[in-house]
Amino acid sequence: MPRHSPSPDLVIIGAGVVGAACAYYAARAGLRVAVVDRGPVAGGTTGAGEGNLLVSDKEAGPELDLALLSARLWRELALELPQEIEYEAKGGLVVAAEAATVKALRGFADGQRAAGVEAVEVGPGELRELEPHLAPDLAGGFHYPQDAQVQPAQAAARLLAAAGLTSPGVEVHLGEEVTELLFGPAGELRGVRTARRDLLAPAVLNAAGTWGGAVAALAGVSLPVLPRRGFVLVTEPLPRVVRHKVYAADYIADVASGSAALQSSAVVEGTPAGPVLIGATRERVGFDRSLSLEALRRLAAQAAALFPVLADVRVLRTYHGFRPYLPDHLPAIGPDPRVPGLFHACGHEGAGIGLAPGTGVLIASTLTGAAPVLDPAPFAPARFAGAEPPG
Repeated sequence: MPRHSPSPDLVIIGAGVVGAACAYYAARAGLRVAVVDRGPVAGGTTGAGEGNLLVSDKEAGPELDLALLSARLWRELALELPQEIEYEAKGGLVVAAEAATVKALRGFADGQRAAGVEAVEVGPGELRELEPHLAPDLAGGFHYPQDAQVQPAQAAARLLAAAGLTSPGVEVHLGEEVTELLFGPAGELRGVRTARRDLLAPAVLNAAGTWGGAVAALAGVSLPVLPRRGFVLVTEPLPRVVRHKVYAADYIADVASGSAALQSSAVVEGTPAGPVLIGATRERVGFDRSLSLEALRRLAAQAAALFPVLADVRVLRTYHGFRPYLPDHLPAIGPDPRVPGLFHACGHEGAGIGLAPGTGVLIASTLTGAAPVLDPAPFAPARFAGAEPPG
């Protein structure tokens, strides 16, 4: 028989950065928390991410509001956890090859500014002042000083560690897959079961990222989370030839697209250690982990077009992961009305690292009855109450 651990107030399924942030803010709110994951910390989507904390790619609306809240919280966390999460306020630079695209970016930025985003238009002559190695024939772009970056796996690990320091009532169980959800006599959720233990709690949070749909299915409900595969190239260490997070304007359209086909747009950034990271591709191919040479070729060609200096640089390795895609491009955050005691914090697609602190604050306020810092309604899982299982 599985042994019983002392009962927490909340069990979190998932030790990625979203689960870790939810644990951190729940512990700060005084809750006893247990985190359980079938693998290690950041063993899923978080560990395959670049650590982007972006406001630049989000149009005015609920996701941008959550991103701005999270950007502020990440700055606070960088002060609380100095050096440990490798926070870098590098800023973002969105570039356009044609004047018509610059005009479209201008309208996009106007809406963002109304929501509180700093967006500075940069003319073609000024682009190379910000990034000396950019291609010389670009039409212009926009600089976003609020964009930043963290080391995602380290950030998840440090948030979990900080949660434990905040409250002695935090426990973490790694390498334990949740095989069953436990229910009370009235159908309310009462905890989770692994091969090693039962964790009993009045609230269970699904923070399983791309696998959030499978966790929801254990509760007998549908959450239409689908995997969206993406590749990243890692170059040999270089001098800091790329200063900002730099990407082509079509990346914004790719993020918002619902297409299942392969999409790629140049996203290039340097790292403190020297290698340059090159993304980003998106495609819905299930959990197919095979290497796509077409995706890698596209990334390399688009990066070299943006930064010609990269044309002869060696690529040392590539990696890929699965973004948790929901069809309306908003995460599911909050209680599931179909199962008392079930909460969700998943479906952030490629923005989970950036949106993690704001998600944690929303979950903590929901669980404690505190006033939310922003309107949680757009993220409510209730919008999927009638959803069919994803195909």
